[in-house]
Amino acid sequence: MRALPVGDDALLVEVASGAEAQALHAELLRRRTEGSLTVREIVPAARTVLLDGLADPVRWASELTSSAAPPTLPRARELIELPVRYDGPDLAEVAAHWKVSEREVARIHAGTEFTVAFCGFAPGFGYLTGLPARYDVPRRDTPRTSVPAGAVALAGPYTGVYPRSSPGGWQLIGTTEAVLWDHARIPAALLAPGARVRFVPVGDA
Repeated sequence: MRALPVGDDALLVEVASGAEAQALHAELLRRRTEGSLTVREIVPAARTVLLDGLADPVRWASELTSSAAPPTLPRARELIELPVRYDGPDLAEVAAHWKVSEREVARIHAGTEFTVAFCGFAPGFGYLTGLPARYDVPRRDTPRTSVPAGAVALAGPYTGVYPRSSPGGWQLIGTTEAVLWDHARIPAALLAPGARVRFVPVGDA
């Protein structure tokens, strides 16, 4: 673990893996809740956690880098279920990459419990982990100029759902009608780091 200063009152903490980033994020949230850490924002990413608005970043850099790795991320109690039709235009390509049938892709994906590792790219877009490494898929060679809202997609070790229409290079395997981002909802984002997620097949999937 190492901590890099960002401006006058922020730190970017680098760790070795996504699992460590998730565990560190959970531990920092716990410290903020109990009052031992005063910070404005705690933002996880693939292998980093940003602490913004620290009163004493030098002290926290020393404390974090000299402490033991945080314990394994505790499982969230609530499970978010997202209905999905496995009808994406890249389903056949993913099936070929996995060396299984399209129906088996749907069975494997829907049978996996995912965790939101971090959010980014667009408001409401969560990077979900849970599939074994053998199911990693490459991004498309040529990104699409427009991916529809609700597209369920794969790229590398991640599953994601496009909250709104946007360009994208992920492999599209299905669609959901779940609303990932609603500015009138509190919180606006349906998915947050640490949340448990399952995809529930609907229709002929």
